Amino acid sequence: MAQAGTVFLRGFEGDWLQFDNCKICINIRRRIQREIVRGSEGDDLVDEGAESAIYTMKGHLSISGYREVLKIFRSAEVWLLDPFTETEIKVAFHQLEYDGDDGSYLFELWEDVI
Repeated sequence: MAQAGTVFLRGFEGDWLQFDNCKICINIRRRIQREIVRGSEGDDLVDEGAESAIYTMKGHLSISGYREVLKIFRSAEVWLLDPFTETEIKVAFHQLEYDGDDGSYLFELWEDVI
C-alpha cells in the first residue's frame, strides 16, 4: 500500500470529498488475448492496447462520512483525483465495504483506459 495521505473523490456534479489518512494502492493491467495454437509452435499473445487500473482505498470514516460516500457510490459518475499522477480521472465504484463498529472502509474503484 502507498503511504497514508489525502485522497479526493466526488460524484456527478458534486463537491470533492476529502479522505485524510487514506491508504491507497493501484494495480494496472494490460489486456492480453491469448490464442492457444495446437500442433504448431505455441501460443500467440496479442496486446489489445488497453489498460485497466484498480484503485483500492482503505481508512476510517464516521457514519456521516459513510453516508456521503454512499451518495457518491450511487451517483451516475464518479471522479477520483489520482494522488500518484495528480490528474482527475473518471472511475467506476466497484466495491464499497464499511464496518459500523470501528468505521473502517475499503473502496475499490476501476478506471478503464483505452
